[in-house]
Amino acid sequence: MKNKVGIGIVLLLIVVFAVIAFRWVKHRMEYAITDAVFVESDSMANLSFYRVKGKIVKMFKREGDYVKKGEVIAQIDDRDYRLKLQQINAQIQSLKQKKESLNSKLSKIKSQIDIKIKQAKLTKEQVTSSIKALEEQKKEVSLQIELIQKDRERFKNLLGKGLIPQRKFEQIDTQYKVLIHRRNYIDKKIAQMRVQLKKADESILLAYTERKSIEELKKQIKSVDRQIDALEKEAEDVKNLISYTRLISPYSGYIAKKFVSEGEVVPSGRPVYSIVPENSLYILVLLEETKLKGVKVGSEANIYIDAFPDKTFKGKVFEINPATAAKFALVPRDVTAGEFTKVAQRIPVKIKITEGDTSILKVGLGGEVEIRKSRD
Repeated sequence: MKNKVGIGIVLLLIVVFAVIAFRWVKHRMEYAITDAVFVESDSMANLSFYRVKGKIVKMFKREGDYVKKGEVIAQIDDRDYRLKLQQINAQIQSLKQKKESLNSKLSKIKSQIDIKIKQAKLTKEQVTSSIKALEEQKKEVSLQIELIQKDRERFKNLLGKGLIPQRKFEQIDTQYKVLIHRRNYIDKKIAQMRVQLKKADESILLAYTERKSIEELKKQIKSVDRQIDALEKEAEDVKNLISYTRLISPYSGYIAKKFVSEGEVVPSGRPVYSIVPENSLYILVLLEETKLKGVKVGSEANIYIDAFPDKTFKGKVFEINPATAAKFALVPRDVTAGEFTKVAQRIPVKIKITEGDTSILKVGLGGEVEIRKSRD
């Protein structure tokens, strides 16, 4: 009886073992299984301060922290840049005041010159008109003198012969002298008018000469404008530098590495944080060439990460590298001599995670993968 029980137990164990062995073999035939598995990210980036350097006054994140796109993660002391901006703004304000003063001076001089030219031209027109009128009067007086001079000569001859009384000659002689005096007076007035005309011409010429000072003022104003423009561009650049003192995350993700600490002085371009973008993780599998048959893009996979043995992730193959990993080694094997040990080569296969909490994963974690083989 005991022998029968023992034989039954042995047979049961054989059956159980056979079932387990069958399932194990079947599973190995249906899946390509390997433990050369790593969590990777193509988009992991080192972030640094752009164009600015200085003492880090605040580090807002620690390794493993989640960050949102646009969030400030570190701050450099910006006091020197703000002081420089204040100095530039003060220079701009000073130049603007200088420009305002020059414009006021220009407006005043221009107004004065315009008034001078207008007055000088008006005076010239009036004097010219007066000279013409006096010259017409002089012509009339000269004509009268010419006529009365003949009568005077004739009366003088008659007086010498005693044919007319002295009184008659004195009357015409007086008329003659009055006309001569009047003509001389007109000549004097014309001479005075010509002096005024010359002064008016000189005033106009002087006013036009003074316009050169206007051109000089305009050049000074343009020069100030150029200085203001250059300083405003410099101020805009300093404002950009101030904004660069805040290190901002370009995308949402997780802090993979912190390279510096608060209080350190960092130069421009030195890495401060390394960030892994959210949803950028994938599984890199170095699959043995002997297991590659049946593995294709789109093949489903079960992923097990050593750090989280109680969690299962699922994914799909989205890339199979056309070259072996050995081809990218820093010191590739030299097989030209024909002396080498045959080693199963590994093909990089990338798997996109489709199910599972990827927020707990870290770049570099290892594990195991089962890739379902295609029957095609």
